[in-house]
Order: sequence, then structure tokens, then C-alpha cells
Amino acid sequence: MRVLVTGATGFVGGRLVPTLLEAGHEVVTLVRDPEGYDAPDGVEVQTGDLLEHGSFEAALEAIDVVYYLVHSMRAGEDYAERDRRAAHNFARAAEDAGVDRVIYLGGLGEERDHLSEHLRSRREVEYILSNAAFDFTALRAAIVVGDGSASFRMVEQMARKLPVMVAPKWVRTPVQPIAIDDVLQYLVGVLDVPETRGETYEIGGPDVLTYEDVIRRTARLLTGSEPFILPVPVLSPRLSSYWLGFVTDVPRSVAIPLVLGLKNPVVVSDHRMEELVTFERTPFDEAVREALGDRVRTGEPGDEDEPARVPLDEDEPASEGGEEATGSGGESAADSESASSERPELG
Repeated sequence: MRVLVTGATGFVGGRLVPTLLEAGHEVVTLVRDPEGYDAPDGVEVQTGDLLEHGSFEAALEAIDVVYYLVHSMRAGEDYAERDRRAAHNFARAAEDAGVDRVIYLGGLGEERDHLSEHLRSRREVEYILSNAAFDFTALRAAIVVGDGSASFRMVEQMARKLPVMVAPKWVRTPVQPIAIDDVLQYLVGVLDVPETRGETYEIGGPDVLTYEDVIRRTARLLTGSEPFILPVPVLSPRLSSYWLGFVTDVPRSVAIPLVLGLKNPVVVSDHRMEELVTFERTPFDEAVREALGDRVRTGEPGDEDEPARVPLDEDEPASEGGEEATGSGGESAADSESASSERPELG
């Protein structure tokens, strides 16, 4: 199958490309800067920008399936407008090119829970794509746990630096994190399940936690101890996002939308995908160990003092999401795909 991946330089997209190659698919990527993209062997690289008509349409020729992993959250406050325009441009071009199917990674969250602006934007992109003349499959995820995820980066730095935490009420919000490897299995797995065409699914790991649980368990793996967390009603999500700017290196343009989404419960209620694409899902603690790598506490004196520096993903869901991605309460796994410039990240 000939597959196009947008957002190929991002947290999810960068891992999806080699996974598709391993599954035997012919892979094309759409990027804005091919010189800055180290494509795996065997990948065809196309250049284009979804905000510029005429720049990207050639990449859609003879494509069977497109993975739409584009998100502009890091570009500033008007990311929703950019994502809206990019989705409309892409949908029209994909229709004209005769693309058979589009797969999208968005964010969990019930609309009756008054979704945050970030999650509303991810849902709007999903709506635009679902009304185009191609088969559309949407996967919705909460926090995607992996090395490079913006939302997990925030969790890691809070867990490492804050032995005592006065936190807003959102730390008690339920969330269902998912390991990046599990997200990839679902994204690739739906290609082999025809009945997933035209459907929306929710995906998550085996553990339903609160954000407090997420921070505590991550801290235990990082430092060997858990922080003292005191939830208080006076800290709003917006105030929390400014506070996080002092204790993490996640850009404010990313942190604010993510934190504003933490008020929304993001738990899987539709379990159909678990029956259609079957595998042993990764427990949360194991996913964190994989994400932290050699940053997991080894028991050596002082090993918790200086964390290794890990580059922050450039287009982190939803879901995202892009959670990306993206992810979702905080990230559309595609928290999951956010661009590093003023345009949606295409690679």
C-alpha cells in the first residue's frame, strides 16, 4: 500500500514512518524542509505546505492512504485558525487526487464536558476531514507516553523538580494514558481491518489514573520517592500554565493549551478498537520506563540531580493526538502534533 505521512518529523509521525516500512508499505512523507529531514532509507520525500495552495498537491498523486498528523499549537495563539485552513486545503486536494482513505489521530474528551479550546480545535479538524469524499478513520487518545511527547515532558519535569506541589483541582481528573508503541500498533493495525473505514475509535492503555497518579508514579521511577501533592481550588488551569513555565522548559504556546485541557476527563468509553486490533497493551509504569530510558533512577547517589536533556518534539495529539496527540486531556496525540514555526508542521 502506498502511504503518505504528514507531520513526519513529529513525535508520532517520526515513529510511524519506520513502523509502516517494517509492515511492508511504500511510504511517502510531506515536509516543508527536506534538508532538515533525515528520512529513513526507502522513504520518498515530497516538499509542500498545507497552507499554500499548489505547493503540496503533487505529494497526493497515486496515494492510497494518508496519515494526517498536522498540528500548529506551537505556532501561537491562532493555531486553531491555521489548523482549520490546513484541514480544508488538504481535504479539497485529497478529494481531487482521489485519495482512498485518511487516518487521523485526535484527542479524547466528551463534548458535553465543555472541551478546552485545544480539544475543540482537534475535534474541528476531525469534523472537516470526516465530511470529505474519502474514507476517514479517527483515533482519539489521551496523553501519549513517550520520549519527545510535550505533555509527558511536563509530567517528567514536575515529577523530578517538585517534592512538594500545591496543585489545582485538575490533578484529580481521570486520564487514560497510552504508550507511543501502542498508538503505532493501532495506527498501522487499522489498515488491515476494513470495517474501521468511516469510523471513530477511542484508544488508551490498560490503566485509568488521575493526573496526580501520573505524576506520583513517574516521580517514583525518576527519583525513588513520590511528591506531596495538595490540591487547592484557587489555582485555575490558566494560572497553572504560567506556573509551569517556571518549572518546565515546555514553551508557553504549548503549555497553556495543554493545561487548559486538563479539566476534561479523558477516558476510553468505547472499547471496540481493542477487539479489532488486538495486542497486549503496555502498562503505564512500563510505558514510563520506556520513555525515560536511562533517566530512570538507577539507585546510584546523585543520579536524580541532572536529568539528560531530551529535544522537545517539534509537532506534538493530539493526538497528542496528535499527546500530542495526540493527544487529549492535555494533548491530542497528535497533544499530539505541534509545529515549531508559524505554519502547521508537515514534517
